[in-house]
Amino acid sequence: SGLRPFHAIRAGTLRSLAMSEMTYGWTVEMIVKAARRKCRITEVQVRYRKRLSGQSKVSGNLTASIKAASRILSVTLRHIV
Repeated sequence: SGLRPFHAIRAGTLRSLAMSEMTYGWTVEMIVKAARRKCRITEVQVRYRKRLSGQSKVSGNLTASIKAASRILSVTLRHIV
């Protein structure tokens, strides 16, 4: 499925990254900034269950998926270029 690993970061390290992204690109911004500082990055696989109620804002919605992908790509390019 589309679930990504859980990313953990120390609170002080997170504060020092001066995060600015408020949407789908947040994780990408965090990883790129942490990697540039040579912070240790560990991905932890998590167990999950199917959603009990409600719907995903992105999954199954082509327009929302394109918007999310576009945002993630733009954040990636902004921080790696």
